[in-house]
Amino acid sequence: MGIHVHMPSAHAPSGPGRPESGRKAPGHPDSWWQCAAIYQLYVRSFADGNGDGIGDLAGVRERLPYLASLGIDAIWFNPWYPSPMADAGYDISDYRSIEPVFGTLADADALIAEAHAHGIRIIIDVVPNHASSRHPWFTGALAAAPGSAARERFWFRPGRGVSGELPPNNWQSIFGGPAWTRVTEADGSPGQWYLHLFAPEQPDFNWGSADVRREFEDVLRFWFSRGVDGIRIDSAALLCKDAALPDVSGGERPGPAHPYTDRDDVHSVYQAWRAVADEYGTGGSGGRMLIGEVWLPDAARLARYVGPGELHTVFNFPYLNCPWDAASLRRVIDETLALAEAPATWVLSNHDVDRVVSRYGRPDTAFSLDQRPYFHRFPVDLALGTRRARAAALLTMALPGAVYIYQGEELGLWEVQDIPDELRQDPIWTRTAGADPGRDGSRIPLPWSGTEPPFGFSPAGSPSEPWLPQPKEWRDLTVSAETASPDSMLSLYREALRIRRSSPGLRDGSMTWQPSADGVLAFDRLPGEGAAVRCVANLSAGPVALPPYASVLLASGPLADGSLPPDTTAWLRVG
Repeated sequence: MGIHVHMPSAHAPSGPGRPESGRKAPGHPDSWWQCAAIYQLYVRSFADGNGDGIGDLAGVRERLPYLASLGIDAIWFNPWYPSPMADAGYDISDYRSIEPVFGTLADADALIAEAHAHGIRIIIDVVPNHASSRHPWFTGALAAAPGSAARERFWFRPGRGVSGELPPNNWQSIFGGPAWTRVTEADGSPGQWYLHLFAPEQPDFNWGSADVRREFEDVLRFWFSRGVDGIRIDSAALLCKDAALPDVSGGERPGPAHPYTDRDDVHSVYQAWRAVADEYGTGGSGGRMLIGEVWLPDAARLARYVGPGELHTVFNFPYLNCPWDAASLRRVIDETLALAEAPATWVLSNHDVDRVVSRYGRPDTAFSLDQRPYFHRFPVDLALGTRRARAAALLTMALPGAVYIYQGEELGLWEVQDIPDELRQDPIWTRTAGADPGRDGSRIPLPWSGTEPPFGFSPAGSPSEPWLPQPKEWRDLTVSAETASPDSMLSLYREALRIRRSSPGLRDGSMTWQPSADGVLAFDRLPGEGAAVRCVANLSAGPVALPPYASVLLASGPLADGSLPPDTTAWLRVG
């Protein structure tokens, strides 16, 4: 397989039917996020600068030239704040500093400045649903009396039962087990219970508290003033809860009637956040952006989070979870583009889901967080998964909107499913007693160079092993090895991002579906003037004829005799 850039002319018949008109992509970037290529960087697993086996900001700064050469527009950092790491940094004890294992606030300032010098913007994670149980506000609440102002910042409630021995309601943690933990009061007696929709070490904030609202608006200003360009909002639909804390029966859907998901009052939070972001500029190079992690099946409900006065955009989880199937992908793409209020985002991987190479190499190519144990039962055909991942990369980068690339995706890394039990870190693994393998397999440290672990992740001669073990088979997937190979996944990503950046059609052109055979997706990206770029993705079981074209800009695999093989995508210059 290879990049396969060709320049011949060809004339092959096109499929029957009339072209369908598509949606105009967002205009070229007064709003930079509308069509950006954004790299998700998981600090702990990206690059280790000090030799302790854990990635850090020094490692990121050293590798900024690599990211610049990849051709990205921005970096999204998973949480980099001080944390006891009960949930890989999503349990934050200080929202205005840097985890010491990663570096210092001065390191973050230098990183932001150096990234900007490379033309790369910075997006950081903010986690507003919950804090760490070691956050000063929560430790203060534990020391305070029931009913105190300190406890009103969280969800402390008396238990049910004769002596309060039962949780306040039947809510279950997203990580497994009950969503309530009972505290011991200062006098040693069993006391109130506190809510945690995730791990017990992650107490939920009470967003009915004015203190909480003011605090987070100040946190946004703190980071925007330091040069951060955007905020990714974790678990954005979960913040507000029904103060009556009713039991969940199982039939509730996200929305106003649900006790904690997608309630109407959450929108006042993001209206206030948008006002803060707009204090720092509303367009051009100075514009700040807000992106929500919103998992909702209802497009109309999702649309309420975006547009004037609220979030700028949201993640596209239906696309990420979609199987490798033309009809399913077409439906998700159409539904995404129909959401006119929000610039589209396209995501194949992230730190919470199985890597795309493994997903596409299974007999069932869909994905669901709730069914991770089911998907892990399937064997993985890595060659097939890699071929499909290459095709999916070109399909995704040809769509109008912003594209997110999770670190290692550009190397073709697969999900590591054979981590020894004693080395697993994810609380999902422990809280489900091993029933759910968790997310560690997508968080393995990156391979940079060499033929044996740690593959240049840490400096040569470092005494510490990487915090999660790397497969020896990754020796062929290091950055060094793939840079030297024109047929590598990395070379494909670099060339695709280069063409995407330089092509007006791919960058901000309109999109029009073209006639195609069953199992094939074909669409044109049309610039204001000049030739169109046609993307043709063959998801069928056999080769299909290519339409007439002037030249091949890029293909995910070899083309043969004017045809497109299965599980292959091509970008064609037409017209």
